[in-house]
Amino acid sequence: MTLIIDIHGHQTLVPKAHLAFREAQIAHLADLSRPAPGLPEYPDLELREIIQNNQLKLQQERGADLTIFSPRASAMQPHIGDEATSVQWAIACNNMIKRTVDLFPDNFIGVCQLPQYLGAGGKPGGLEAAIVELERCVLELGFVGCNLNPDPSGGSFNAPPLTDRYWYPLYEKMIELRVPAMIHVSGSCNDCLHATGSYYMAADTNAFMNLMTGDLFADFPDLNFVIPHGGGAVPYHWGRYRGLADMLKIPPLSDHVMKNVYFDTCVYHQPGIDLLFNVIDKKNILFASEMIGAVRGIDPETGQYFDDTKRYVEALGLSEEDRHAIFEGNARRVYPKLDEKLKARGL
Repeated sequence: MTLIIDIHGHQTLVPKAHLAFREAQIAHLADLSRPAPGLPEYPDLELREIIQNNQLKLQQERGADLTIFSPRASAMQPHIGDEATSVQWAIACNNMIKRTVDLFPDNFIGVCQLPQYLGAGGKPGGLEAAIVELERCVLELGFVGCNLNPDPSGGSFNAPPLTDRYWYPLYEKMIELRVPAMIHVSGSCNDCLHATGSYYMAADTNAFMNLMTGDLFADFPDLNFVIPHGGGAVPYHWGRYRGLADMLKIPPLSDHVMKNVYFDTCVYHQPGIDLLFNVIDKKNILFASEMIGAVRGIDPETGQYFDDTKRYVEALGLSEEDRHAIFEGNARRVYPKLDEKLKARGL
């Protein structure tokens, strides 16, 4: 039997004390005479009720088995505060994910937020704290991956390309720990870029172009990235990228990029999913919904939730082999720590 593994879920609804902690952090930054807050405390009962009435409820209604779960992406906010602020915020968010996983171990497994931040001149700060938190989350909390923000500025896109050596220490730690990264920006500070409708799509597309025009995987052949939201614009303009590769004398994308890069199925209508599967090799597609996330309503044309992506995939009429790959096999290959944990459960 195939497990239905949703590789893209966020804890978008959180305890009140968690929100109050963030508000206190921001208030402290605005007025340093205010004390810096301690990590939030809240009862398991509150956390349990939030998950049971939301993500768990929809997971079960829609027929999924396991969600790879991370903190709310739009609230990562690396542009707010200094390194210490980002570290404490990441710890608070990742600890919450750990508690959720402990409460529902059969339904959720953790992926961590990294404490990225802006340094001098509004440029991305160092990655030392991110590496320490990644190691804590994988080795102590049992997480299976991380979310990597390629633009900590929140819309200025002033970070080095993902192929730049700035990122190499983090990649080395990812390889050592055997975890992939989902490339995921946070909230937008740019009025020209709506967070989920524009900024996310632009960042996803830009990340692919970074990887295409560099040679990162020659240095890190075992490094894996998931580009979410169906890969941004990439699958839907695949001819453009293949043509650019030819013009720029880049090797075929199947060898140069697509041995290490994967797209998810967070595409919220049937024609989009149809195109994704017609264009991209099925070994590079992982099932995901991002619920409860960016698009939460019911499609008036179908009467179904936009983000019930399992319906779209099932409508493709995949072979049993391809269906298994999309819903389970590819996720276990891209997330080897997940595979280890499932094997330990006899799955």
